[in-house]
Amino acid sequence: MTELDIAGRVVELVRRLAGPDAQAEAVVTRADLALTRFANSFIHQNVAESGVAVRLRMHVDGRTAAGSGSLVDADGLRALVERTLAAARLCPPDPAWPGLTPPSPVPSGAVFDEATAYAEPDERAARVRAFVDAVGGLEAAGYCRTAYRSGAFANSAGHSAQGRTAEAAMDGIARTGGSDGVARHCADRLADLDGAALGTRAAAKARAAVDPVELPPGRYEVVLEPAAVADLLQNFSWYGFNGKRYAERQSFAEPGTAQFDPAVTLVDDPLHGSTLPYDVEGAVRRALTLVDAGITAGVAHDRRSGAEAGTGSTGHGMPGASTFGPMPRNLRLLPATGGDLAAGDLGTAGTTGGVGAVADPDTAALVAGVERGLLVSDFWYTRVLDPKRLVITGLTRNGVWLVEDGVPTRPVRDFRFTESYPRALGPGAVLGVGQRPARMPDRTDGVWWEAPPLRLAAWNFTGGASG
Repeated sequence: MTELDIAGRVVELVRRLAGPDAQAEAVVTRADLALTRFANSFIHQNVAESGVAVRLRMHVDGRTAAGSGSLVDADGLRALVERTLAAARLCPPDPAWPGLTPPSPVPSGAVFDEATAYAEPDERAARVRAFVDAVGGLEAAGYCRTAYRSGAFANSAGHSAQGRTAEAAMDGIARTGGSDGVARHCADRLADLDGAALGTRAAAKARAAVDPVELPPGRYEVVLEPAAVADLLQNFSWYGFNGKRYAERQSFAEPGTAQFDPAVTLVDDPLHGSTLPYDVEGAVRRALTLVDAGITAGVAHDRRSGAEAGTGSTGHGMPGASTFGPMPRNLRLLPATGGDLAAGDLGTAGTTGGVGAVADPDTAALVAGVERGLLVSDFWYTRVLDPKRLVITGLTRNGVWLVEDGVPTRPVRDFRFTESYPRALGPGAVLGVGQRPARMPDRTDGVWWEAPPLRLAAWNFTGGASG
């Protein structure tokens, strides 16, 4: 059976077992995921999994319950419907049930690359080999992964949708005795992952980060590379542009207000990359502008939060949204001008050696305007201190450099920071936006963050290596 056949069979079983008045929606996803992982410059793990997941949500007699399973034969589907129905009868009434997505056309989705969907392990291994060769004897670690998903949706209101998607990603670290350099890239096609270019960049950053100096905490002008900007986008997604958090007044977002610098435009754009064209409720996924030239334009909604807000769904239904809220998961910070990062176009970092070679040309153009500040590669271990103002604390990693008169002059030991992300990108705070965005992978395939480098007027570093 196709995924659409399975979804339709689940909906028909609900009619038979729960009665014609029961409302049901079924999502069926077939996934083929593969990962090649390396450490100590050797591949040590090559794994793959293939499976089908069925998710059912049912509303019967004013009560709502959801269930899931992976058995798609007649007995497995019947058992899924029976246990979901039993759960619904035990649930409390659900007066805020928003109803089902009505029949509507769903686009086919992003361009699908079959070569990526059916990539062999040796194709991923070749990119790992290129990365390891490019680091020139440094210790290398990381992964190369490919993912293929095909799926379908059906509900008892007569709506259906289907689609398929493929994605590839690579994340690698080059390490000297006391410093690391990182390079990451996520793409719709495995052919667009250049292991040699990524390895060259990671190695250049690692070599340029040797023997760092310690600087005092304080507010510094910064240039954030795309990996660091991705952390901003991720936290904006989880805590800022989340419709549930907005309804609960736990979000900083104030639609219609100029909360950001005019240089900032944020768009959740799932069909720009490898994502199915419908959400878990069958709603069409399309581009949603969240910030338009500095003005907050809206937040993400599923059917429930959209009904409460009086705006309807924006195509952001997801498993667990009733608890965690609907989140934009393909967030793009639009560049100052011009196109996407082309295959292999990761800059020339490392080709001339020295600290001044750590930045790709797009980042270097922003660094050139900094009189005294810091170039930051990456953030990690970020945690929310104040969700309303989105104050985040975290650490730098994988390279920080002091910039003097437009040139990175020396590596700096890692900092702890405490910063309000909206404030850091607020009116007058963004001094420059790069021209070439890079797509950064998330832990989950189909989720990614795309941004160019940013030059910000100030970033609040609250602790150094000594405390």
